[in-house]
Amino acid sequence: MAPVVVADASVLIALGQLDNLSLLQKLFTEVLVPPAVEREVAPSLPQLPAWIGTRALDSPSHARVVEASLDPGETEAISLALEAKADRIILDDLPARRLATALGLAVVGTAGVLFIAKERGFITAVRPSLDALRAKGFRLRKEVYEEVLKAAGEAPS
Repeated sequence: MAPVVVADASVLIALGQLDNLSLLQKLFTEVLVPPAVEREVAPSLPQLPAWIGTRALDSPSHARVVEASLDPGETEAISLALEAKADRIILDDLPARRLATALGLAVVGTAGVLFIAKERGFITAVRPSLDALRAKGFRLRKEVYEEVLKAAGEAPS
């Protein structure tokens, strides 16, 4: 189990739509979000579960993060992950993922979280969740979709 993970809004909204937000609690010891992410998810998740901690940044966002012109949630999430020395950060936006990786953070996306949940026996299959998310407008590149299904032993159709 990774002790600390910082989550961006997309994974919280996606798992909330699947009524499976508790997967994060099962997979990670501590789930943190910055205030900007809490604000971004408020329309979908007005009250975050008590096990998700909101933590403000102790210092301003890292200069490279600010220069990247990401949305406020991604900016604060990457900065918080750096500040908290998080074991992982959950991001879906490709430019944000690239920056986080370049800054030395271990990055996983929503599809990766579902894959880990299957590996650990918390869900029986990844495909139904990915298909449900895609049907709700969740953007997932075809290559990523197929790669995750293949890794999960669920051949792409």
